[in-house]
Amino acid sequence: MASSFNPLDNPRSAKIALWGGITFSLAFTALIWWAGQRLASTSHLPDQGAAWYYWRLATPTFWSHFTAWTFYALHQITLWSLIFYAQTRVKKYSNGLHPVNLVALGANVFFILLHFLQTHIWYDGLAQDVSIFSSQGSVILMLVAILLMENKRRGLFWGKKVPMGKRVLSFVRKYHGYLFAWATVYTFWYHPMENTVGHLIGFFYMFLLLLQGSLFLTRIHTNKYWMIVQEVTVAVHGTLVAIMQGNGIWPMFAFGFAGIFILTQMHGLSLPRWLKWVFTGLFIGGALLVYYSRGWVQLNEILRIPLIEYLLVFVLAGLVALGIWIADRFRRQPAPAAVLISEK
Repeated sequence: MASSFNPLDNPRSAKIALWGGITFSLAFTALIWWAGQRLASTSHLPDQGAAWYYWRLATPTFWSHFTAWTFYALHQITLWSLIFYAQTRVKKYSNGLHPVNLVALGANVFFILLHFLQTHIWYDGLAQDVSIFSSQGSVILMLVAILLMENKRRGLFWGKKVPMGKRVLSFVRKYHGYLFAWATVYTFWYHPMENTVGHLIGFFYMFLLLLQGSLFLTRIHTNKYWMIVQEVTVAVHGTLVAIMQGNGIWPMFAFGFAGIFILTQMHGLSLPRWLKWVFTGLFIGGALLVYYSRGWVQLNEILRIPLIEYLLVFVLAGLVALGIWIADRFRRQPAPAAVLISEK
C-alpha cells in the first residue's frame, strides 16, 4: 500500500514560504516607499546629533505612546508564545512547514500591516521613549549570538573553532529564538515606517528576520546560504545609512562587517580555498584603495566592529557560563535539615 502524503516531509511548502516571504518583503518595502510621501508633513524636532533619533513626533500624544507599546507587546508575546509552543509540543525539525509555522507567518503579516497603519495614524514608534542605542544594541546582540552558535559548525577565526563549552552552546541554541524574536520585534516597532533609504533597507532587513523567525523547526531555517543572508544584509544597511547621513564613516561599516565575513562567515559556506583567497584579496585591495586616499591613520576603523563583536562573543559566552554555574550551585544545595521538636 502506498504511503500517505505527509506535508511535513514536503520541502516545497517551506521553499514556497521562503520565496513568498521574500517577495512579500520586497513588495511591502515598495509600499512603504510609495505611501511615505504622505508623512512628509509630520512635525519633528531639530536634529541634535548622533545620539538623537529624528523620526519621532515633536508633540507626542497618549495614543502615539499607547499604540506603539501595546502593539509591540502583543507582537512580542505572540511570537514568544509560538516559539514556546513549538519547543514544547512540536519539538522536531521537518522538511516542510508545521502548522505553527503558518500561524507565525500569518501573525507577522498581521503585525506588519498593523505597524503600517499605526505609523500613518499615530506615527510614533518606541523611539519616542527609548534610546537609539537600545535598538542598535539589540541587533548587535543577535549577530553576536549567531557567531557564538555557529562556532561549532564554521569556527570563529578562519574556520578554527574556539572552545566554548557544550552546555553554553546548548543553552544559546535552545533559547536563541526568544532573544532573536525580541531583537527583531523591538527594532521593528522602534521605527515608524518612513520612506528614507535607511528606513526602507532597515525594514526590508526586519522583514527577512521575521520571515526567518517564522520558519523555526524547518530544515530551511538552518540552510547555510539563507542564514548568511541574515548576517550580511546588516553590512549593506549600515553602510548605506552611513553614506546617506554623510558622516564619512561608511568604510567602518563596509570593511568592518566585510572583515567578519572574511574571518568567520564565509567559512561556513563550503567554499573552495581559492575562492576564499579571492574574497580575501578583494577585501585587502579595496581597503588599500580606500585608505590610500582616506589616510592610513584611519585604517583602525576596519578593526572597530570586528573587535567589538568578537569581544562580545566571549562576554556572552562567559555570562551564559556564569548563569549555568549559579543555577548548578542552587540545585546542588542540600535541603535544610529537619528540626525535631520534642514535646515536654
